[in-house]
Amino acid sequence: MLYLVPTPLGNLKDITFRAIEILQSVDVILCEDTRTSSKLLHHYNIQKPLSPYHQHNEHKIAAHLVQQMQAGKTFALITDAGTPAISDPAFLLVRECIANDVKVECLPGATAFVPALVNSGLTTNSFVFEGFLPLKKGRQTKLKKLALEERTIIIYESPMRLVKSLEEFAVYFGSERKCCVSRELTKMFEENKRGTLLEVAAYFKAKTVKGEIVVVIEGKE
Repeated sequence: MLYLVPTPLGNLKDITFRAIEILQSVDVILCEDTRTSSKLLHHYNIQKPLSPYHQHNEHKIAAHLVQQMQAGKTFALITDAGTPAISDPAFLLVRECIANDVKVECLPGATAFVPALVNSGLTTNSFVFEGFLPLKKGRQTKLKKLALEERTIIIYESPMRLVKSLEEFAVYFGSERKCCVSRELTKMFEENKRGTLLEVAAYFKAKTVKGEIVVVIEGKE
């Protein structure tokens, strides 16, 4: 079978007892980057074979992995941080498992957009998660559509594009639209900056931006 196991966003303590037990029990652990995952596994003294599974090889090896599971092996899939399949590889393997009657189980755990949404101060009862927006093709169409979205909007962004994107959002959504930018969640330098799109854009324009970033934007009234 296949276990999808969420891993900490930054603080290594943010993992469940069950997740550790599963990782200790499986035959093989699939991971995006063996170097990154080794730090977490070493911290919890988990010694299992690691095998790379990422966006560059998932199309090629998914069927082979399913064959191994059908033969009796149990795999756990982890990513560098957070829950597999949420803006990270996993979907193709899950789909292949389901198509071949291989049991799949996903453990609850860390996902960056949940704490970002909850501490944003914006409406949480109805929201839309967009992950990373298109960089070029389809971006303008997507932004025009999101400008009419009444639910709270959650977007992932890179440090290099943050300011440009916030300024772009201000053009499409309105400069006074409220937002919250969360970065380095659960880490020593966690930061949650709230304000209008223009205010937050100006704040980050004046400093060096690092880390994983979640942008939460107020829906259209």
